[in-house]
Amino acid sequence: MKDLRKFYIDGQWVDPVQGSDLNVENPASEEVIATISLGASADVNKAVAAAKRAFPEFSATSVEERISLMEKLLEIYMDRYDEMAWVISAEMGAPISFATESQADCGRGHINSALEALKTFEFERQVGDTRIVKEAIGVCGFITPWNWPINQISCKVAPALATGCTMVLKPSEIAPLSGYLFTEMMDQAGFPAGVYN
Repeated sequence: MKDLRKFYIDGQWVDPVQGSDLNVENPASEEVIATISLGASADVNKAVAAAKRAFPEFSATSVEERISLMEKLLEIYMDRYDEMAWVISAEMGAPISFATESQADCGRGHINSALEALKTFEFERQVGDTRIVKEAIGVCGFITPWNWPINQISCKVAPALATGCTMVLKPSEIAPLSGYLFTEMMDQAGFPAGVYN
């Protein structure tokens, strides 16, 4: 059984302000596979504050810097692909073949799509006498469901990273293992503290 009772805030794994444990079960076997902590408003406030602090600097990074970070994330995702498939199978009770061929592949696909879009996206252009500049909007809050967990995480997080936004992710408490693993990947890829919480 995994002990996943810490939150990733401001580039560090920290204890919750007010811990409330929840056991995570594999729905196929009803086996308890992990224990997580449920967040409180104080935890959310810490995560949002970290994302706000990180936003000015991260939103000013060059496209090349963000491409490099996202390429590293994709490389790590592929290195840990089988692990992602396994945790999705465990948290959802899905057959490992389905988790491998469909679920985990969605995560890869969304990261890759955002990366490829970033390589050619026109953030600035001139239209007559008008200069149009597309900028990161700010801190994004993402709440994801239990079904297709890494699909929902990656289809929200990857485009936000590509555009220079910072974020707070709240994965489903029913299927949180893929969110924890993705968070390890984000940390391993070297995204600056506070960009992803």
